[in-house]
Amino acid sequence: MRRAERGGIITRLLSLLMLLAFLAVIYVVRHPLLRLAGQLWVLDEPAEHADVIVVLSDDNYNADRAAHAADIYRAGIAPQIVASGRLLRPYAGIAEIMEHDLESRGVPATAIVRFPNRAANTREEAEALAGFAAGRGWKRILVVTSNYHARRARFIFERVFRPSVTVRVSAALDSEFDPSHWWESRLGRKLFFSELVGYAVAWWELRAKAPAAEGSLVGLSVNSFP
Repeated sequence: MRRAERGGIITRLLSLLMLLAFLAVIYVVRHPLLRLAGQLWVLDEPAEHADVIVVLSDDNYNADRAAHAADIYRAGIAPQIVASGRLLRPYAGIAEIMEHDLESRGVPATAIVRFPNRAANTREEAEALAGFAAGRGWKRILVVTSNYHARRARFIFERVFRPSVTVRVSAALDSEFDPSHWWESRLGRKLFFSELVGYAVAWWELRAKAPAAEGSLVGLSVNSFP
């Protein structure tokens, strides 16, 4: 065997051993890395006084978003709560369910504004809410959503709402997503990776989008609001 051939085999063998060693290290520290990824993904901005609290649609079975919004309301952060929700039928939808969740947690009915809509995703919901907020003259909005969804929600709302409106996002602790152990359950893995994909899609869709025009209304909302 030639010396060059022997040298090439040894080089490839060393490269393979280094790759195996690297993979072994990754395997050993996989849990700290996954935990760090989950914790870095979760976003929670301090709640500040606002004109209104907006609870996004598709709360979980335990109504964690509604519970968090009710806590914020009782703390005196805002005088009203918007229950935003998808229509499930022409006459009913998630907004009505959320309204019930809020009332059962101590929010008076007079402080709840139902916002039924036909949004298919967070971007469409934000566009509908931008028009609704413009019609009400709200300038400071506190958005409540699940902890795993907060980062994508902030990215979308910052680009959809006009610059004159201040939007902050408050994350509800979600009983179905633990940032420190999300990879241990099928639902946790599904939520984490679906959010990564959703963020990428939102970035692509909004990469060149200007803030909503002054006074523009989006045609996704339902006209018969209280």
